[in-house]
Amino acid sequence: MYTATVITVSDRAAQGIYEDKSGPAVAKLLTEQGYQVLDPMIIPDEKNKIKSILTDLCEKGVHLIITTGGTGFAPRDITPEATKEVIEREAPGIAEYMRQKSMEITPRGMLSRGIAGIRGRSLIINLPGSPKGATENLGFVLPSLAHGLDMLNGIKE
Repeated sequence: MYTATVITVSDRAAQGIYEDKSGPAVAKLLTEQGYQVLDPMIIPDEKNKIKSILTDLCEKGVHLIITTGGTGFAPRDITPEATKEVIEREAPGIAEYMRQKSMEITPRGMLSRGIAGIRGRSLIINLPGSPKGATENLGFVLPSLAHGLDMLNGIKE
């Protein structure tokens, strides 16, 4: 069983201005697929905070780290930039596929800037901030993630 955690990146949710619905929805989907979901987090759109938490989770050996939020065009949407500074290898096919499948639902899918990549034996994936967008995007790639994590962790070649 692989471990996973969900990080909601949102100034307003971190301040308690609105309830985070994306994080719990993503965590539920992961749990239903057999992942051991660790305590979710809600953090503000602060690059150094995002980088620090991602790095710490990778060093702790969390297998799958999902972020939701901060992938759009707003000035404080910097989750992909923070993630790029943490990962060692990009996994572009994951983000490309999510965007492709999203555009089949809405042309606005092209506006998502999320990325995916590897640090150590951890896979980090950025999802959109809306509950619908986050769960749809994760649902697109979820069937292939276990195989990728098996390869990343030396279980399969």
